[in-house]
Amino acid sequence: MSAKTIVQTIHFREICRLFRGQVRSHALWAESKARWQHSCPVGQLFALLEHALQQDRKELDPMHLTNPRRPLKKLLCTMAAVVGIGSSLLASAADPLKVGFVYIGPIGDHGWTYQHEQGRQAMVKALGDKVISSYVENVPEGADAERVIRNMAKGGYDLIFSTSFGYMNPTLKVARQFPKVKFEHATGYKQDKNMGTYLARTYEGRYVSGYIAAKMTKTKKIGYVASFPIPEVLRDIDAIQLALNKYNPGTEIKVVWVNSWFDPGKEADAANALIDQGVDVVFQHTDSPAPIQTAERRGVYAVGYASDMAHFGPKAVLASIVNNWGPHYIQAAEGAIAGTWKPQDYWGGLKEGTVELPISDVVPADVKAEAQKIIASIESGEFHPFTGPIKDQNGTVKIADGVVATNAELASMNYYVEGIKAELPK
Repeated sequence: MSAKTIVQTIHFREICRLFRGQVRSHALWAESKARWQHSCPVGQLFALLEHALQQDRKELDPMHLTNPRRPLKKLLCTMAAVVGIGSSLLASAADPLKVGFVYIGPIGDHGWTYQHEQGRQAMVKALGDKVISSYVENVPEGADAERVIRNMAKGGYDLIFSTSFGYMNPTLKVARQFPKVKFEHATGYKQDKNMGTYLARTYEGRYVSGYIAAKMTKTKKIGYVASFPIPEVLRDIDAIQLALNKYNPGTEIKVVWVNSWFDPGKEADAANALIDQGVDVVFQHTDSPAPIQTAERRGVYAVGYASDMAHFGPKAVLASIVNNWGPHYIQAAEGAIAGTWKPQDYWGGLKEGTVELPISDVVPADVKAEAQKIIASIESGEFHPFTGPIKDQNGTVKIADGVVATNAELASMNYYVEGIKAELPK
């Protein structure tokens, strides 16, 4: 039964019936109390009513021999007070958490935005009528993002997720203007009193798939279709190169920047350009399946990103780095509902299930088995891909011998590691 129905039933049937003199029937009172006592707000209503009636009886009949009817005026006052309190309790309990999502691209059926939408749907399914949620897709980074986020805050949203790196400053600006609204920004590094961040340790999946690529390449040339030179993308490229350095020294990554998260034409052109240079394994940090489809058509291997993209290239795909945002969205919404939400710098990886790495049957059994061992060592904490010594491409030590990179260092990574010959974009 909905809270609204409970309110109507209690206010206009039970309470009125009980206060029209029928309250002298202990059986009626017991029946009604039993019916509602397990509904927390309504149970409190009955407790308050019962207390008031007991006080009346003590005042007028200390021996409890009779149940005299109170003067109508006093009864109505008591009823009004209790019903008012109960209505407030029920209204508070009935108000769902309003959760908004801002997406950089179209939802579609694969990729970055699709995975965030899957996470949103998982939250709605898990929390039911405790939440109401909506989203806006295809929101460009910059002024448009700020406008959309602000409109959500003005529209009464309690918790807002902005799901692209370029939303960081717009989200922070709006968060400071709406201190009572909670904000969470994906892949960024700026927090405030009412704004947290959340990231996936995709570099863990990149390292493992880098191992697979090292074992599968014949040309010792790996390609990467890259979006923007931001820390998230750079650390993923670096993680692959670190695996190549260990498992197939002399193998290098060639990078083509498309300066877009979603542009199938540019992504296909970039993949073709890489393959023309001798690349036989193509990675991507973009949202469309174009690089996978290009690799399939041209007879080379590929690694998918964000979603499992094996069906776009059954013969090409070795593995896919998959983002699973559902658990975090559920946890954040539950915290907001319970009043325990606090801004945090959340990182989820293979251990937490935020990152998954389905490996296809294109990969030989022995290579797959070794990849699973690497995954297990990352999940257990025995191994961290960014453990020093790590040098940049110029030979400068960035992470000392035996030291593990901190989250802050990972979040601000702005260099290529040793082994990458390409130059960083200016």
